[in-house]
Amino acid sequence: MISPRTSFDAEKLLFLALSVLTIISTFRDGPRIAVAQSSNNNNAQTIPVNVGVILDLETWMGQMGLSCINMSLSDFYSSNPSYKTRLVLDVRDSKQDEIAAAAAALDLIKNKQVQAIIGPQGSVQADFIIDLGNKSHVPIISFSATSPSLSSIRSPYFIRAAQNDSSQVNAISAVVQAFGWKEAVLIYVDNEFGEGAIPSLTDALEEVDTRVSYRSLIPPSATDDQILRELYKLKTMQTRVFIVHMSTILGSRLFAKAKEIGMMSEGYVWILTNGITDRLNSMDSSVVTGSMQGVLGIKTYVPDTQNLDNFTVRWKVKFQKDNPSVLNPKLNIFGYWAYDAAWALAMAIEEMGAVNFTFQALNASTNATDLDTIGVSQNGQKLLQKLANTTFAGLTGNFSLVNGQLESLAFQIVNINGNAARRIGFWTQENGLLRDLNSSNIGKYSTSKSNLGSIIWPGDSTSFPRGWEIPTSGKKLKILVPVKNGFKQFVTVTHVPSTNTYNVTGYCIEIFRAVIKKLPYDVVYDLIPFALPNGSSNGSYDDMIDQVYNQNYDAVVGDTTIIANRSSYVEFTLPYTESGVSMLVPYKDNKSKNAWVFLKPLTWDLRLTTGCFFVFMALVVWILEHQINEDFRGPAAHQVGTSFWFSFSTMVFAQRESVSSNLARFVVIVWVFVVLILTQSYTASLSSLLVVQNLQPTIADVDQLLKSGEKVGYQDGSFVLEMLKQMKFDDSRLISYQSSEECDALLSNGSAKGGIAAAFDEVPYIKLYCNKYTMIPTFKTAGFGFVFPKGSPLVSDISKAILNVTEGSEMTKIENSSLSLDSFRGLFLIAGAAAVLALLIFMVRFFKRNWHVVTSSSGTMRERIVALGRRFYQRDLNSHTFRKARFRDRNMEDGANEIAAVEIIEHTNFPPRLSSDSSQIDVVLINEQGAPSAGQGLPNH
Repeated sequence: MISPRTSFDAEKLLFLALSVLTIISTFRDGPRIAVAQSSNNNNAQTIPVNVGVILDLETWMGQMGLSCINMSLSDFYSSNPSYKTRLVLDVRDSKQDEIAAAAAALDLIKNKQVQAIIGPQGSVQADFIIDLGNKSHVPIISFSATSPSLSSIRSPYFIRAAQNDSSQVNAISAVVQAFGWKEAVLIYVDNEFGEGAIPSLTDALEEVDTRVSYRSLIPPSATDDQILRELYKLKTMQTRVFIVHMSTILGSRLFAKAKEIGMMSEGYVWILTNGITDRLNSMDSSVVTGSMQGVLGIKTYVPDTQNLDNFTVRWKVKFQKDNPSVLNPKLNIFGYWAYDAAWALAMAIEEMGAVNFTFQALNASTNATDLDTIGVSQNGQKLLQKLANTTFAGLTGNFSLVNGQLESLAFQIVNINGNAARRIGFWTQENGLLRDLNSSNIGKYSTSKSNLGSIIWPGDSTSFPRGWEIPTSGKKLKILVPVKNGFKQFVTVTHVPSTNTYNVTGYCIEIFRAVIKKLPYDVVYDLIPFALPNGSSNGSYDDMIDQVYNQNYDAVVGDTTIIANRSSYVEFTLPYTESGVSMLVPYKDNKSKNAWVFLKPLTWDLRLTTGCFFVFMALVVWILEHQINEDFRGPAAHQVGTSFWFSFSTMVFAQRESVSSNLARFVVIVWVFVVLILTQSYTASLSSLLVVQNLQPTIADVDQLLKSGEKVGYQDGSFVLEMLKQMKFDDSRLISYQSSEECDALLSNGSAKGGIAAAFDEVPYIKLYCNKYTMIPTFKTAGFGFVFPKGSPLVSDISKAILNVTEGSEMTKIENSSLSLDSFRGLFLIAGAAAVLALLIFMVRFFKRNWHVVTSSSGTMRERIVALGRRFYQRDLNSHTFRKARFRDRNMEDGANEIAAVEIIEHTNFPPRLSSDSSQIDVVLINEQGAPSAGQGLPNH
């Protein structure tokens, strides 16, 4: 068995023997021709087939690509020596110039009659050459022109032996969605390559609700100053997520300048397309390690196989031998694609067999140009079909063309750390983001960031950035507020002439300020009234929303209702008020019908039963109490009246007579309980009837209002007007109002007196009206919300802050703040004036009675004040209260002595000895136990 090393050396020697540069132009810029031969190159049976190669041979990719193409043909024919065809390469240097590439292609087709062209290298060059291929039926096979604009549908003879740039856009959008970034800036080179992928990338981002807030075009030949100016502009914006799509040369300069001005620090997000990540190893390592740390990227996935490893080693040895001045050459994906493209072309031509590889000349006039005389390949269509059906195991995996280009199956998600890109995950069309392609947990499509490995972000941060910031060097947020003539409880704009500024207050403004305080970062803003120079309103709410949509302002804060039509143009936060549009109508006047309403809660049978029981209970109590209770004795009329009085008075619990019998007490307790239930039920039922009768609306629903032909009102400038028109209300019936007072006046007058029969408005406004109107829900709306541009990153954070405010006590405080001191100023003035007046009267009287204390005292002023204080603290024994109390105490004492004397005499069976002096009556004091007190005795009789 031959060792791998021996096999490798043999293949290298075979390549050197078979793959040589056969023709070198005598001119400096002449064509380079290479012939792919087999070991039996003298065999007359082999058929040479001319193939052109157009590359930028002064670039690393051109040199690497040509080397890989030569090695591919060498390997192909070495492994298949019996094949009859041999590709003869005619190599041209396009010198990184579109015109030179087109001229080389025209010469190869017209003069060399090549059957196919491998190249060109760039998308811009390919755009020139594709038309030549279509005209001459010569397939143009590019392994590096990746722009989606180079479509095989538009150009059937264009074969992209590479992946389309648009194939990676869903991988980029999945990463953006995983971290919840709602805005992104696209930075791309201003040419065919840069612009080709932008439309599909924008669409992919919009599908995950991420808005492209800005597109930054960098010219291919931009100077450092131009790059810096563009980066400074980006730095002043809120968005911190940048997606870069350009070449490695321009990208190196871009990141060097971004690092220089501090845009590679914490909080920034940079995402690279595979236009840079696939060629990262060809970039200056000092730029990668010094200016690109923490950058994310999408990289084409190439399975690691033994065949790929062997080829990489062989290519490196050969390339260094052919180019000894190049140290440590490195392959990338484009070298692999170049190898597979040449292999596929050689295989397709071999499958065509021994055909006549000729061109058909075209009849042209004497004035024809070179384009008119290039001819048409007789085998171009057949070769195109063979290429479309060619499949084999290539260096990058299974080679298979789908719609004229390589099929893309997976991409790597990489994170640049150090001087290399570290893989943190994968993306596939079927499963989305994956940690490992061989994962056993593969299921439905996922965009979870947990499926990615650890990431080191710019600034060596391990916490993923939120994707936007309020730039300190940028402008303040310009926030519009409405100017209203009425309903100023929500928004009030007051002009301050001394400073020529505006003071904005109101419920909506207080909510917004409370929400901003809840944000975990500072937001600097200016509240700008939407007003004309004279201070009046500059338009409707829709006009303000248009200002935000047109990016003239950053937000609208006020009583702006969330409706579907507006949401198509701007983005609303969560609502912070109640929702809905209601119809406001007056109550019916039912006073003439309320005279006997108090009888309605009780049915006739209940009334009769209750009356009978009152009579029955009177009879029962009289029977039980007549013999033992003086209250129920006496003349017959008195007994009947007392009994009925007692029974009926229990209805209001006003009975004064006491009952002595336990039986009567038992009966009364049960009856009082029954009466309690009856009265409570009656009270509740009567209250309900009174409320219902008094609160009956004059109009029950919208249909009744439409049929009545009466006029209706709406708030001036409100979207409700359009709703009313959609409900078929005629314009002549619609009357606008600007304040709650004006609406009240219109409703009070009624439609017959030039007013309105009903008003349509939103619930927050209706709550301001007086309670003599009733509210009938009509439409559902989402309530008031704050307005921001589509995709604004502030919306999510402010919505969360609104929940924190509305669910806490702060919302109640803000709502209660609408009951200001002005509402109760009159009551406080009356109470305060009464209190002050009372104090003044008291002080005048007090000083008048006690002025002698001040005048007669010889002490110091402090001692006189202390003396007045002591007089204030003492009781005023001359007051009416104390005089009445002393009189009552004296009468009670005299009465007690007389009663005690009478009781002693009664108990001793002696009559009292009277005298003219009441003080001479002998009295025996009785203690608490009823015995004579110590030291007291009976008088001698």
